[in-house]
Amino acid sequence: MSEQKTNELVRKIFEAYLENKNLRKTPERFAILEEIYSRNDHFDVETLYIHMKNQKYRVSRATVYNTLELLVSCDLVTKHQFGKNMAQFEKSYGYRQHDHVICIECGKVVEFCDPRIHQIQTMVGDLLKFDVKHHSLNLYGFCSDCSMARKVNESAVTAAKIVQN
Repeated sequence: MSEQKTNELVRKIFEAYLENKNLRKTPERFAILEEIYSRNDHFDVETLYIHMKNQKYRVSRATVYNTLELLVSCDLVTKHQFGKNMAQFEKSYGYRQHDHVICIECGKVVEFCDPRIHQIQTMVGDLLKFDVKHHSLNLYGFCSDCSMARKVNESAVTAAKIVQN
């Protein structure tokens, strides 16, 4: 599906959601939606807010927070809590199921997709008689850059101990 078609669809879904909840269809809310669907990354509220301000949008921090919560409620955006970091978000409509590897040092998030995970989800659902709708799998470790930096630091500490003795 083309990006333009996706954007039209998510706009219609959001419009219908707002109408159904008797909420106002403001230009700011739709600008936030458009901005999110033009991105291909994970982002936090502050990053989105600053980016929109830099693009000369007239949105308040509260509007960004509130709109994100609405978009999560209507399944157009997914909210993640990766460890102790602040919540991160990503677009979710038409986006393939995927999981995450998160660096516990720098916070870098890498997505991956493995069909075996879906098979496990289906098997567990069948076995336990659950109608599983979605899952969340987050793996935590050190990215290659942070692993390298840790090894360099460990080598430096070892060398300093040898010199002291």
